[in-house]
Amino acid sequence: MSTPGHHTPHKVVVIGGGYAGTLAANRLRMRPDVDVTLVNPRPEFVNRIRLHQFAAGTGEATADYGTLLGEGVRLVVDNAARIDVTARTVRLASGRALDYDHVIYAVGSTGAIPSSVPGAAEFALGVAELESARRLRTRVRELPPAAAVTVVGGGLTGVETAAELAEQGRRVTLVCGGALAPSLSVPGRRSVAKWLSRHGVVVIEAAVVSEVRPDAVVLADGSAGSVVRASALTIWTAGFGVPKLAAASGLRTDALGRLLTDETLTSIDDDRVVAAGDAAAPSGRPLRMSCYAAGPLGARAADTVLSRIAGTAPAVIDLAFTGSCVSLGRRAGLRQFARKDDTATNVHFDGRMGAAYKELTCKFALLKIRREARRPGSLAWIKGRPRTEQPATAAPVVTSP
Repeated sequence: MSTPGHHTPHKVVVIGGGYAGTLAANRLRMRPDVDVTLVNPRPEFVNRIRLHQFAAGTGEATADYGTLLGEGVRLVVDNAARIDVTARTVRLASGRALDYDHVIYAVGSTGAIPSSVPGAAEFALGVAELESARRLRTRVRELPPAAAVTVVGGGLTGVETAAELAEQGRRVTLVCGGALAPSLSVPGRRSVAKWLSRHGVVVIEAAVVSEVRPDAVVLADGSAGSVVRASALTIWTAGFGVPKLAAASGLRTDALGRLLTDETLTSIDDDRVVAAGDAAAPSGRPLRMSCYAAGPLGARAADTVLSRIAGTAPAVIDLAFTGSCVSLGRRAGLRQFARKDDTATNVHFDGRMGAAYKELTCKFALLKIRREARRPGSLAWIKGRPRTEQPATAAPVVTSP
């Protein structure tokens, strides 16, 4: 029993210092008796939504944690190797172990270059992580201006990467493997296609890359034949993965490796483990991987931990989507509006107004983390109806070997 006037701190370890984890760490300071440790493999914050700019040489994509974390949050630069739920410790790659009362699992997502495509892992570069973006930035600088560049993946990351390079006069081919920007409305996709065409980007929607070579890509469109296209640099933006920490810790995940939780973001295996951001799969139905969702999910995860410390029932996730935005170089962009369930409407605006809106959202991504550091509990978001609770075990499950 604690001495009157003395309270043993509640130890919370936040694994992952991205948008969700950093905001969650700051929000946990709503209680003065919570000891917060943030574990991150890098000493600097990666502003991921600017990595395509960083790779193209048109911007920077890191921030000092000293400007983001509130007083009292301890940063440990290390990799989490395993969560030992029995001993309640997070074991680090360095050999250290951090004791915890609660864990917030916010490891985020990673790029995914498939080993099933010959040559992709060897010759293609990604843009989803700082280290790969650094390698890509170096390669772009070394390339002759007229060299052919291929961007694989027609989602918003692929579009932004292709546009950033095309605006600099690069010869870019965008291989979509399906529709161009499928998350946008038909009018939105048409607007993006027009901008890409005006800037010389060759858009190939139906074909997929079946092989990557040092100086070329091989395209297949489902017919018996294939086409070889020159490519001095191939950038892979198709698909995302997540770190395997949850499965390595014996916690159940979905097929991609996201931690299975209930609608309060609590692990279905251990109520002291709460997930946030891209690596969470509530009810086996994860929200769209995005910076937009990461902040509210980080806040909700922190609130769930604080509720459990207080002995009250945690709230369920209640985030409403409003749409998405995409940059088209530095002078244009597109803001796509959506219904609360994240389905696109036919309403958008583009051009310079779209660019200004995208820049504002990029700045706000860090501003809301800094505001949470100054005033824990300040983040608010557009609310949607709570989702219907479903057994998370209904999703495909992957367990550690």
